Amino acid sequence: MVKITEVYTGSRADKVNIKPGDILVSINDNEINDVLDYRFYLTESKVKISLMRNGEEYTVEIKKGEYDDIGLDFETPLMDEKHSCKNKCIFCFIDQNPEGLRESLYFKDDDSRLSFIHGNYVTLTNMTQQDVDRIIKMRMSPINISVHTTNPELRVKMMKNKHSGEVLKYLDDFASAGLSMCGQIVLCRGVNDGEELMRSMRDLAALYPAMSSVAIVPAGLTKFRDKLYPLTDFTKEEAGAIIDMINSFGDAHKEKHGSRLFYAADEFYLKAEREIPDADYYEDYPQLENGVGMIRSCSDEFGLALLNAEELSEIRNKKRSISLVTGVASYPMIKEQVAKLLALCPNLSVNIYEIVNNFFGRSITVSGLLTGLDICEQLDGKPLGEELLIPQNCLRHGEDVFLCGMTVSEMSQKLGVPVRASGNDGYELAEAILGESI
Repeated sequence: MVKITEVYTGSRADKVNIKPGDILVSINDNEINDVLDYRFYLTESKVKISLMRNGEEYTVEIKKGEYDDIGLDFETPLMDEKHSCKNKCIFCFIDQNPEGLRESLYFKDDDSRLSFIHGNYVTLTNMTQQDVDRIIKMRMSPINISVHTTNPELRVKMMKNKHSGEVLKYLDDFASAGLSMCGQIVLCRGVNDGEELMRSMRDLAALYPAMSSVAIVPAGLTKFRDKLYPLTDFTKEEAGAIIDMINSFGDAHKEKHGSRLFYAADEFYLKAEREIPDADYYEDYPQLENGVGMIRSCSDEFGLALLNAEELSEIRNKKRSISLVTGVASYPMIKEQVAKLLALCPNLSVNIYEIVNNFFGRSITVSGLLTGLDICEQLDGKPLGEELLIPQNCLRHGEDVFLCGMTVSEMSQKLGVPVRASGNDGYELAEAILGESI
């Protein structure tokens, strides 16, 4: 049962006199506990809804289009509390956060419902067989799963949860039911690499095509690892060996099945000082949100924007002076692409500033973990032009707030220049630099 907080005026729910404060009990005699229940049982074209008001139960019937909404809102998007993580993973990034950040950054979610709603990765340790059966019944997929290793004993060691090995059986349940899964392996030096990585790839490949893609990413290690499991970064040579292992296995899988299945994160290529693969390598970029192919995708999107800009004389004559910031990982690619744009637009001036992550530590090179504090400190006294562009992904989703708690408006005040997020891809970055659509 869940409490209704809003009924939209003129909606189907409004027309049958459902009120804010009513308790939603069931739909077509199916108990409603959270958003998955609600969305699944609401798909019928005729629904009988049981509710409670002031302790009295009443029922309404609504006819609608099969997937139409009825106009209700609830206290939380999940219609329930988030499920927190029960693990103590040896590589957990949240455990490496310093004190003083906003409270939400210390919450570890491990909620299968967020996997479907927002694409979050889950470890399966919060799930019961009943949860698995419900997901199968509802045909909810893809399911994003943090696997890390398929060795049950090693998974227990890495996640410090005695149940983390036994729940690997849910992978087989999902595969047998024909549901799609996306996997993730956070690779820790000397722990789940080498032969253990090869074992994990073999086991996960056996679940193909249900296991549709797997990202292998290095553990992010901040400077705040006091009293935590002793992990160290991969060397250049080790990163290269990991790439070779993943690609050798992936090449063989692609030859046999038409998909490489396993992808090394961009960070491994940067650490190994190797060229990022072409777009064809990434197929349809199934693991982009995991930092797999992000640099190639951004570069190609920026290049497409350049091609379009070449055909517009008003763009080529654009007069504008701005600055942009980026993390260490993306800096070479962005510098190269912006140079091409400047050659096309001689009246355009762009200062590109590579921001070193002093806040979390210099080994953290991705733009998504840049803080407002580092940006402000490193831009102090630098020429910024008429506007400063910052990466979209260094702001909290849906908000104008950095990880350190600084807001975009506060940064603008500190630096004395308008500050704007540059968009989510390379094409939008090019448009942001030019200040108009291409």
